[in-house]
Amino acid sequence: MSIIEPVHAAEHENKSRPTIVMVHGAFVESASWEGVTARLLDQGYQVVAVANPLRGLENDATYVRDIIKAVGGTTVLVGHSYGGAVISNAAYDNRQVKALVYVSAFAPDAGESVSDLLNQFSGYTLDTVLAAAVVQSGGGRDLYMSASQFRRRLAEDIPVARAEQMAASQRPISESALRDHAGPPAWKQKPSWFLFGSRDKHVPPAALQFMADRARSQRTQSVHGASHLVMVSRPELVANMIVEAALSK
Repeated sequence: MSIIEPVHAAEHENKSRPTIVMVHGAFVESASWEGVTARLLDQGYQVVAVANPLRGLENDATYVRDIIKAVGGTTVLVGHSYGGAVISNAAYDNRQVKALVYVSAFAPDAGESVSDLLNQFSGYTLDTVLAAAVVQSGGGRDLYMSASQFRRRLAEDIPVARAEQMAASQRPISESALRDHAGPPAWKQKPSWFLFGSRDKHVPPAALQFMADRARSQRTQSVHGASHLVMVSRPELVANMIVEAALSK
């Protein structure tokens, strides 16, 4: 038995299907996938919503690789925002990974960082929407999204109360993680799917479309009116795309 026990719907379990491993990004947590998870479980998929450490790109990618190994069998990796950079690195040369799904996610090329891509396309500087950094006693700085900016930048299409709860429970990212340069990306080796909101105010849709085109996406879906947290506001569309990737040949 593996040390990671994927959540699954026993009555629908189909062991020939890949396990879905989902990796959240900065300023949210694994609970951000709960609407997607519920829909995948209803269809009989085994699911692992990873608690991404958000400590550094190679550190986080190694953590995800270890989870993939522990789960065993074939997997589909799904990344949101910074989590896209993580799955791009974690899946490289990994035979267990069948496909990649990028949800409002970064897909950096080798040598690129999340900051590089954000600065290249964004109409704002990240500093203007962050709370005061938390300085770690051991060195480094942790970044949080300002509570006053959280819904406007990330979640305009979800209810105010839910956005406030998410802002209060957000997980910080190490400042250095955003500047870490990516290694060789798995999207050059494996089929990928991209989905993002047309009203994403955190990662510009033009940047997301650029990365999808560069990765030769199998299918790219721009969800009209959706925000950066499209997996929260439109979980059915995200789940449908994941299933499409899982069933691909």
